[in-house]
Amino acid sequence: MRIWVPLDSAAKALGADAVAEALAREAKARGMDVQIIRNGSRGMVWLEPLVEVDVGEGRVGYGPVTPADVPALLDGRMNSLGPVEDLDWMRRQTRLTFARCGVIDPLDLDDYAALGGLVGLRRAIGLDSAAIVAEVTASGLRGRGGAGFPTGIKWKTVAEARADQKYIVCNADEGDSGTFADRMIMEGDPFTLIEGMAIAGLGVGATRGYVYMRSEYPVAIEVLERAVVIARQRGMLGADVLGSGRAFDMQVRVGAGAYVCGEETSLLNSLEGKRGTVRAKPPLPALEGFLGKPTVVNNVISLATIPVIFERGAQHYADFGLGRSRGTVTLQIAGNVRRGGLFETAFGMSLGEVVNDIGGGTLSGRPVKAVQVGGPLGAYMPVSKFDTAMGYEDFDAAGGLIGHAGLVVFDDSADMLQMARFAMEFCAIESCGKCTPCRIGAVRGVETIDRIAAGDPNAAALLSDLCETMKDGSLCALGGFTPYPVMSALTQFPDDFATLKEAAE
Repeated sequence: MRIWVPLDSAAKALGADAVAEALAREAKARGMDVQIIRNGSRGMVWLEPLVEVDVGEGRVGYGPVTPADVPALLDGRMNSLGPVEDLDWMRRQTRLTFARCGVIDPLDLDDYAALGGLVGLRRAIGLDSAAIVAEVTASGLRGRGGAGFPTGIKWKTVAEARADQKYIVCNADEGDSGTFADRMIMEGDPFTLIEGMAIAGLGVGATRGYVYMRSEYPVAIEVLERAVVIARQRGMLGADVLGSGRAFDMQVRVGAGAYVCGEETSLLNSLEGKRGTVRAKPPLPALEGFLGKPTVVNNVISLATIPVIFERGAQHYADFGLGRSRGTVTLQIAGNVRRGGLFETAFGMSLGEVVNDIGGGTLSGRPVKAVQVGGPLGAYMPVSKFDTAMGYEDFDAAGGLIGHAGLVVFDDSADMLQMARFAMEFCAIESCGKCTPCRIGAVRGVETIDRIAAGDPNAAALLSDLCETMKDGSLCALGGFTPYPVMSALTQFPDDFATLKEAAE
């Protein structure tokens, strides 16, 4: 009997290790021949620990499972969820980047290859640099870390730069609230990231790569480091990638977890052993990045999507999506929501459908008040904007941003003035201190919101003016985007900012 128990951090936090140990202990006591495989998560966090049992014609799911459920599960007395692939959450997705996550043993390269892995890298090996960059450009892939910059243009800049050494740097410093896609793919399908980085190296002429990951991801660090060793042993990395005669190798580097190190120039400073502060641009990292050399800095999901683009072709990927938002978006649904987790779908689904249909509304059962999309620097979207399509341009037109595609749901008990204050306080704490609008502006912002709360009638106008200064004058997105949650709270939920006297009237 083969049984899958997730090693994903969320599943472990909910007791997956204890379930795996109970299964091994009970099976041994019964003399049963049971193989326990630690897989990634399918993304249905409300069902974790989700245990899957191979019944010969597919895998049947059970969840959430506790150690006390194990005897009934092995007896066949526990009620199942049915075939996992037939669950509504799974059937409604278009899984391209996450096609193997939760399906395979994350550290079995043969498992990976049996489900389409390495097909993209082998195809890229047969192409020259220009053809590889052209394929990425034709796919329409845009940076999934938040900026949404066209990946092909970034690669082209690095490919055409002249230098004795170039680098691929993967930004795995996933620090946005309500986001976990990077962690999930690194824990559940690490070889797809390695393959994506190798293709990037071939495409731009880089022979070295680094994954910069935060220390708060110990499981992902362990899985990815073990995967890199296996990839090197099997010839996927090294001086002769899959016998091509071309070189690419990579390392995992662990950062302390400063939020600002998710910004690419701060990340590069930290990677070089310096303090994680923002660099002024230009020069762009694509021309003067890691150690002053041309560097591709891409997010985990961007690089992990590269293999499927080369496996199935750029046009196949570009056929999904909406407008200039091509391909799939990996939605991370969190907060006060009935069904939270990762849901991969083509761009274009409305925000309301994601929250109410996919997510099932609030866990508390109260009406939804707001959804913060794009992490702590994203706007609070009210219910009146629930018809906004999940697309870069559509969200921009609605005064928001998709960012890393994290959604945090709030019910009608949320105090939006306090949420705006939290955004300013977050910026004040996480600011690297390099530029004045962010370093000083965030502190003044907290004070100004406190004045609004105390009933100062002039403070709201001052807050708006301060946000304009931060937006226009900050060096990076931390200071420049903090006004999004603050101003969206102020303009979309004015009642929460009314003075006590106004509220009484």
